[in-house]
Amino acid sequence: MKAGAPRQAVATALVVLALAAPVEAASRFWPAPGTKEPPAAPGTSQSAPTGEAVRLQLSDRGSHYEVAVRNHAPGPMQVRLALARASNLRAVPALPLEAVLPPGAQQVLARLYPLDPRQDARFDLDLRQLPGDPRARPADVEYRLPLDHQQVRVDQAFGGRFSHADAENHYAVDFAVPEGTPVLAAREGTVLQVEGGVRDAGGPAAANATRANHVRILHDDGSMALYAHLQPDGVLVRVGERVRQGQRIGLSGNTGFSTAPHLHFVVQVNAGMALRAIPFRMHGPQGELRFAREDAAPAPGSAALP
Repeated sequence: MKAGAPRQAVATALVVLALAAPVEAASRFWPAPGTKEPPAAPGTSQSAPTGEAVRLQLSDRGSHYEVAVRNHAPGPMQVRLALARASNLRAVPALPLEAVLPPGAQQVLARLYPLDPRQDARFDLDLRQLPGDPRARPADVEYRLPLDHQQVRVDQAFGGRFSHADAENHYAVDFAVPEGTPVLAAREGTVLQVEGGVRDAGGPAAANATRANHVRILHDDGSMALYAHLQPDGVLVRVGERVRQGQRIGLSGNTGFSTAPHLHFVVQVNAGMALRAIPFRMHGPQGELRFAREDAAPAPGSAALP
């Protein structure tokens, strides 16, 4: 059995608008022209349709649009705002730009003005987001085995050639365990993200790369642990919950990019709009675990998907 982690998709909110000369409120469209939504009137606000942690909000100020974001996650999120396409438009400050939002924070990122107020200004906004703060500095701590077992079988560890060759998963470990095995928190922290609604069995198809049930826990030093391939409805914690080391957080499974039941465990940091796995130390009932390595260094870049 060999398997890979669910790729951390960089969520994108694509917003298409038209900013026109201040003569017709109806010429300012949100969303794009041709949809069933009514156009935004000057002075109103509308939010981009996204279920992600960071949500974009556009406020029509009459002469310009104000672009704001709000972080609904219980931990920091990094965002990148860009103009996918634009005509007759000036952004202040210039785009693209990146920002780190603390939990619960709301921030105005940019204001968009027409270069010529007599002409229409059309634009597409692209908002991408990733968990964590790239300024975090992980501490050297010892993790506990995330399973209540005296002995464990590791099917793929650091640098595994099948699916641990990328920067996002290079220091991941795959523990071979039957479906329904209790998964324990290897370190205390705050539940940052969960996914438990994937019901299909896993497989090696590329389409499964972002579809694994999982729990992501944020640690106090800014690092994050990912517990992946949990069974359907196998998430036992909620976003924002504070968990202690050794607490039961899920049930192992075989969802996502997986060829057999197992638990995929990896510690990651935000390396600047990209997730990067970092090495860690782990102990079990019989002492410190020693993980075999299949190669010397991670492949350059990140597996984060646009």
